[in-house]
Amino acid sequence: MTDLYLQRGRLIDPSSGLDQEGDLLIREGRIEALGPDLTPPEGIRVLDARDLWITPGLIDLHVHLREPGQEYKETIESGCRSAAAGGFTAVCSMPNTTPPNDSRAVTEYILRQAKIANSARVYPLGAISVGQKGERLAEIGEMAEAGICALTDDGFPVMDALLMRRAMEYGRTFGLTLCQHAEDSCLSKGGVMNEGIHSTRAGLRGIPAAAETTMVERDIRLVELTGAHYHVAHISTSSAVEAVRQAKARGLPVSCEVTPHHLYLTDHRCLTYDTSTKMNPPLRTDEDVEAMRVGLADGTIDAVATDHAPHSSIEKDIEFEDAAFGIVGLETALPLVLKLVQDGLLTEMQAIDRLSTGPARIYQLPGGSLQVGSVADVTVIDPEYRWQVDPEAFESKGRNTPFTGWDMTGRAIFTVVGGQVVHEQERTTS
Repeated sequence: MTDLYLQRGRLIDPSSGLDQEGDLLIREGRIEALGPDLTPPEGIRVLDARDLWITPGLIDLHVHLREPGQEYKETIESGCRSAAAGGFTAVCSMPNTTPPNDSRAVTEYILRQAKIANSARVYPLGAISVGQKGERLAEIGEMAEAGICALTDDGFPVMDALLMRRAMEYGRTFGLTLCQHAEDSCLSKGGVMNEGIHSTRAGLRGIPAAAETTMVERDIRLVELTGAHYHVAHISTSSAVEAVRQAKARGLPVSCEVTPHHLYLTDHRCLTYDTSTKMNPPLRTDEDVEAMRVGLADGTIDAVATDHAPHSSIEKDIEFEDAAFGIVGLETALPLVLKLVQDGLLTEMQAIDRLSTGPARIYQLPGGSLQVGSVADVTVIDPEYRWQVDPEAFESKGRNTPFTGWDMTGRAIFTVVGGQVVHEQERTTS
């Protein structure tokens, strides 16, 4: 069903500045009307949204769906179910699959599997380089025709400045944003956590903040040269945020995202050698966390993205040094952002902007709006829903989260994609 009527909710739409009580009518997969004086048509499904927020569908710019090639960690189907359970109507899938998404064939495969899954939408990112090896450009034109939404070698930085320049030039030609995993691998080589007092105490090799900042600063110079739109993935250091802030002040087309874990956790957590605290970029310092929060609030950071990276116990239940980087995040992101509202750091409008309208704007994606005529991707949120994180209850195959046992407030009650309810949560709290 693509016709739906959401009744008596709080409409929050950053794309128009709308914040009022009202109803929302969906016809044939698009928003037909909204406001306080509507009447539900006969025969249409009506969802009671009293005491709930009706928002544009949440969009995650940074998700590892693992398919093709690593289906034991996650599949497109399980990843989309996880996204819908977290309130995400769309996810952007990273290309570091096996084989990587560096060709039309892999892009088309991902889109076919997403259609079969019939849940959250999937927007694939294409690899910048063949095999993500950083040596020569992938077939960007063919991938653009097949339906990629942006370019990245995520999981691997593009170390070759000339290759990155050429990628930016091609990306601009095809209207594609260049997303960088900002890391100088010469500086970070062998590191497993943030370089600092805690890495010394733990006896673990560190990754210096400079590894991120120097790459961001280099790429900003390339943006000045090429005029391409550049996006920093999972930004984590105060100095990199400041570099983006200054670039924006100069009018450069630069954006960035931050993960929920970099808004809450510090490298002190790694002293327990819990591999759920091992990710790349690593957890940083208290100063960096504060900079992420300030940057998110003042708009320097455009979006919250999960960097959802499911692994099996084979990769995670081993020694810290040998464990894989990454955690899952699709089903915990929303309440973590809402906690920033509860703490007074963000307004409700800002929170939804960073989770929906902002991400849509960065990659020019459908959605991110409740305006009449927009695609009917909608998230209905209970901001008071209380629950506790239990990884065994995740829709994702991944269980690797540092938030196990955390008390959360806020949850998606309905996730609607193209007018179809793809996830529904009981409203009773726990």
